[in-house]
This record gives sequence, structure tokens and C-alpha cells, in this order.
Amino acid sequence: MTPETKLPKVGTTIFTVMSQLAAEHGAVNLGQGFPDFNVPERLIEALDRAMREGRNQYAPMTGIPALRQAIAAKTERCYGYRPDADAEITVASGASEAIFDAVLAVVRPGDEVIVLDPCYDCYEPAIDLAGGRAVHVPLDPADFSVPWGKVKAAINRKTRMLMINSPHNPSGAMFSAEDIAQLTDVLRGTGIYLLSDEVYEHIIFDGARHESILRYPELRERAFVVSSFGKTYHCTGWKLGYCVAPPALSAEFRKVHQYNTFCTFAPAQWAFAEMIEAEPAHYDGLGAFYQAKRDRFREQLLTTKLKPLPVPGGYFQLVDYAAVSDLDDAAFCRWLTIEKGVAAIPLSPFYETAPQGQRLARLCFAKNEATLDAAIERLQKL
Repeated sequence: MTPETKLPKVGTTIFTVMSQLAAEHGAVNLGQGFPDFNVPERLIEALDRAMREGRNQYAPMTGIPALRQAIAAKTERCYGYRPDADAEITVASGASEAIFDAVLAVVRPGDEVIVLDPCYDCYEPAIDLAGGRAVHVPLDPADFSVPWGKVKAAINRKTRMLMINSPHNPSGAMFSAEDIAQLTDVLRGTGIYLLSDEVYEHIIFDGARHESILRYPELRERAFVVSSFGKTYHCTGWKLGYCVAPPALSAEFRKVHQYNTFCTFAPAQWAFAEMIEAEPAHYDGLGAFYQAKRDRFREQLLTTKLKPLPVPGGYFQLVDYAAVSDLDDAAFCRWLTIEKGVAAIPLSPFYETAPQGQRLARLCFAKNEATLDAAIERLQKL
């Protein structure tokens, strides 16, 4: 008996497909966005200690108090705003769960949610499961900036939420202070909620500032702001993140969270509480750490036929492959993996309708130098 699908547009994610293809063909995997280097030693030691001390049972639904207090202090240190650790911070099983919970908390059947294409692939399924409809507004295909006039034109009485992402996956584009001003103007006087995906918040380059929504009182009063420990501490497999939202929004968020995962990996929560407090230098230095990788990788790419695009933030490098192939991006990435031994991610799965003739692929540089060197050696043969 085959059920009628609730997600007719959803198949296996492109990240799983390309990682499996990379494994099958022995390709260097620069597709899926995970580091291949170790997490900080203090974090490993703190996790081991937490497990040995018996902190292995259910954590409180909202997250252990020590971690929520550490997040509150870190938020104040970074963005000048200290959220209430009890009423405004909820620990979740990764940023993807937090995004799902936020959407399900406020989006009702018939509501519309504006997303900015290209966008991460978990956004629209959450909207669909809530009974809403994703309204796709394409970013500028040249530099992935937000066309605020088009965003404003997409708003109507059905609009319930706007979803944003800075630094942006897959492009690395970032919101400027002017973007924040435009966003504030677009939302002022409306009842529209804001979901701000800020998982790459500390991976910022060239002296820029992350314009977190938490810096801006008028925006944060309507916002769910989502962060990821996995991205910041090189441990994507631990699946731990959190959401900061005003008390009324957090209360609705928690109603979904408690019947979705209820709580998340308890020993890791204790480990992160210690790590955040003891080593702020880790997240302070994350931008410089990744900028060195970005710059080295970009210099290497310039010795290939691939053209690297600017990367203001995050750990992905877009490349224009038009000088190599006329294949569409999905076919090119499959060919690159099977025939040339380097796995990349096509951009088209991030769009409702990809720009015609776009020839871009996404490479992840959150890798050891040996991994990147091996990939470059193969890419130089294109």
C-alpha cells in the first residue's frame, strides 16, 4: 500500500547523492559541507568527562541551564544583547531541527513564506509540512545580493514569514548594514515573522562584521535566530544547535521542539557549556582560520580552468566551470565526480528555477590541506 506523499518534490538530498557517488568512485569529496579535521581538544576532553561523570540521561527540554547561560553570555559578548537564558534560548538537535521547529511553530495552512533562492534545501519541506507555500524570490545571479524591491512586492496578506541566511549557503554572500536597513523597512508595520539562519556567523572574512539580527531590537522582536555548534566547532555529526527568540515566540517554538526531539545529546551540552566559557578565542579566531584556507584554495583554483567567485563568508567556494563544460550543473558535478575524481555540489537544487545558462558548482574548503591539494591536483587536469 503506497501512501499519498506529503512531500512530492522531495527525494534524496543532493548532499547524500554526491557523497555516495564520491565514495563509490574514490573521489575527493568537496561536496557535502563537513570538515575533515578534528574538533578542539578541550571539547573532546569535556565530552569524555561528561559521559564518565554520568551525564548521559535526558537533558531538560530547553537545554541544560549551564549551556543556555553560556549562550546568553556569548550572545552579549558578540552582539551586545543578552537574551534571557530561561525564556529566550532553546537548544535543539542541530540547526535543521531548529529551522523546522520555528516554521512549524507559526506557519499555518494557507500561509506564505518568502525564501530567497538559492536557499538551503531544508527550508521548503518544513514550509510544506506546515501547510504553507514557499514563495521564491531569486537573489541577483551576479553577486547573490537581495533584490529588496522584489521581496517587498512578494508580500501580501498571506505572508507569514521571511527566511534569510547570512553568511549565505551556497554563495557566501553576506548582509550589509544597508541590507539590514532595507529589511527593517520591508517588515516595519507588518506582522511577518523573520527566521534568520546564522549558522556560519563566525566564519567571516576581510574584516567584515556579521550583521546578526540579534543586534537590532526592531528585528529581533519578530525573529527566530538559529545558530549551529557543528559549524563553529567542526563537529557536524554531533547535531547540536540553538534558537534565540523572544519569550512568546520561544514558547511556541518549544511546543514543537518538545514533541519533535524533546531534548538533545546531553553530554555534548555539558561539553559546549565548558568550551564556550573557557575558550572564546576559538570562535573569535574562526574567521582568520578559514580565511587562510579560503585564500590558499582560491590561489590554487586560479591554476585551473575553474573561475572562483568572491567568498565574503562561510566555507564554500563557488566556481564558474563554463570554460570547462557546457553541461548543466547536475550533469557536470556527476561527470566531475566519476571521471575526474572530485565531488562538488550543483546549485540548481537550491533553486525553484535556476537561472538559465548558469554554470556554477559549490566546493567546500573546510578540509585539511592534503585533501584540498589532492583535489587541486585533479582539477588542474580539466
